[in-house]
Amino acid sequence: MSEDESTAWPPAFRCAYDAFGDYLRLELARSGHTQRAYLGDLASLFDAMAALGAVRLQDVGIADLRGWLADQRLDGRSPATLQRRSASIRVFWRWARHTGLVEHDPAAALKAGRVPRRLPATLSQDAAAEVMDAADARGGESNDPAARRDAAILELLYATGIRVSELCGLDLDGIDWERQAVRVLGKGDKQRTVPMGAPAVAALRAWLAVREVWATDASGAAVFLGERGHRLDPRVARRVVHAGLAAAPGAPDLGPHGLRHAMATHLLEGGADLRTVQELLGHASLATTQIYTHVTNERLRSAFRQAHPRA
Repeated sequence: MSEDESTAWPPAFRCAYDAFGDYLRLELARSGHTQRAYLGDLASLFDAMAALGAVRLQDVGIADLRGWLADQRLDGRSPATLQRRSASIRVFWRWARHTGLVEHDPAAALKAGRVPRRLPATLSQDAAAEVMDAADARGGESNDPAARRDAAILELLYATGIRVSELCGLDLDGIDWERQAVRVLGKGDKQRTVPMGAPAVAALRAWLAVREVWATDASGAAVFLGERGHRLDPRVARRVVHAGLAAAPGAPDLGPHGLRHAMATHLLEGGADLRTVQELLGHASLATTQIYTHVTNERLRSAFRQAHPRA
C-alpha cells in the first residue's frame, strides 16, 4: 500500500493499521510474506469502509465485513483468498478488541467458506530419479559452480522436503556431516533437523568444493550463493527447480514445493508413518500432512482401475 492510497483513510484507520503492523512483526513474529498478506487484506477492508463513510473502527459492523467479503467473491477472488482475508481481519479485530480500540469484535461471528482441498501435483518416483540423475550428471561433468549448486539444490529439496525459504536460509554450521542431516529454521522460528541421503550429501560436498569461486565478504555463512556471492534468492532457487524439471522429459513443471510434495508422498508410499512425515516437513498440525495420504490413496485407486480385471 502506498502513502497516496492511505491518505483517504481517517486517522483512526491509519493509526490502527500501523499499530497492527507492529503487532504482527514484533509480537507475533510473522514472516514478511504473512505481514504483507495480512496488511494488504486490512488495507483492502479499510479502503472499502472509508468509501462507505466510516471514520472510526466502531463504525464497522459484521454486516460491513460480510458485504466486503461478498464483493471480493463477486470480483472473482478464489475460495483460498477469501478464507485468508477472512482470517486476516479476524486476527485484526481480535487484536483491536484486546487492545481496547473497540469494545466489541465485529468479526467474532464471521465464518469463511471451506476451501476445496486439491491434491498437490507431484512427481512419480521414476520421474524424480530421472530429474536427480540428470542434474547430478551435469554437476559432475565439470567444475562449473552453477551446475554443481543447482544439482545440490535439487537433491537437497527432494531428499529433505525443506521449504525453499529454509534452503536459502541454510548456513554452513547447519550441516551435520556426521549424522548426514541439515538443521533449518522453519515457520514460527521453529528449528528442526532433517536427515538427507547419500546422493544429497555427495551433491552438497561437490558444490561446497567450488563455493569459494563465488564467495565474497557478503556471503557470510550461507550455504547456497548467487553468482555475485550473496545468499541465494528464493526466486533463483525456483528457477533452478523449474529448469531441472524441464530437462527431464515427461516431468511435470513444478516448483520447489512440488519436490516437497514428492518427498512426502514417496516416503508414505515406502511405508513411513504419518507422524514421521509430519516431523520431517515441520507441520504444526497432523491434518496438514494428511493431504499426502489422499495422494497415495489416489495412486492406489488409479493402479487398481488400470490393472484389476473387474475394476
